[in-house]
Amino acid sequence: MADRFSTHNIELGDDVVTKRYASWSRGEPHREWAALTLLAEHTPDLAPAPVEADLDADPPMLVMTRLPGRVLRGEDATSEQVEAIAAALNRLHQAIPTRVVETVEPAPWGPATGVDKYRAWADKQPDLGEDPLVLEAYQAGVEWLASTDPDKLTTNPHPPVLGLADGNHANYLWDDQGKRVRLIDWEDSGRNDRAFELGEVIEHISRVDGDLDGDELLAHLDLDSAEAERVHGFRRLIALGWFLQLGPNGPATPHNPVGTLERQAARVLQLLN
Repeated sequence: MADRFSTHNIELGDDVVTKRYASWSRGEPHREWAALTLLAEHTPDLAPAPVEADLDADPPMLVMTRLPGRVLRGEDATSEQVEAIAAALNRLHQAIPTRVVETVEPAPWGPATGVDKYRAWADKQPDLGEDPLVLEAYQAGVEWLASTDPDKLTTNPHPPVLGLADGNHANYLWDDQGKRVRLIDWEDSGRNDRAFELGEVIEHISRVDGDLDGDELLAHLDLDSAEAERVHGFRRLIALGWFLQLGPNGPATPHNPVGTLERQAARVLQLLN
């Protein structure tokens, strides 16, 4: 299991991975253990299997099985890989009964928290420089956030799913031999909105490190028209949220290559138009 994008201490053994948490204020170790336990029961081999844990240690520690493959962050996803991501997400979202998902703690990151956070960022009027395209995207984004469209996204008419609540492409592990994708890093997981989860995967800022064709991914997923429309709304929200954090002094700027702000401005305008 690759760990170059991890923010925790990861020890790779021959058959197991030991994870020691650098932060756990959101209950990350308990969330991850609960998710891995649930996944092992309902979707075996979709994620690492839990082996043992000391969740209340300082720092907390969790041991899980080691899976083969490499993370998909930092490369262009092929059509075969996109189809495998869709298969993994379909299995995750369909195999666990709704009655079971409803007993899971809500994810800390979801529709309501996303809308509130990004409206707050827009209200701060972040310094995004003077590039005309960037300023156009900012104005369009502010107007959309001030509309009622984001509020509509916070009410989910569809059954909840267990989700990663983190669209980082480093969470998607490609097994070249088995031609399949598995999901790792469940520390922020919980009960969530499927449309939000899909918007996260497609529009997470890790997309600038490579390429994942969001429309191709959606074509492999079983979505009705109403849910597809909600996915598009969340794509707008998440793309805009990353954009607002990419100014000269923005928190996302140090972690992304030069030119990301301008690329993200174009992405925001594409999604809003």
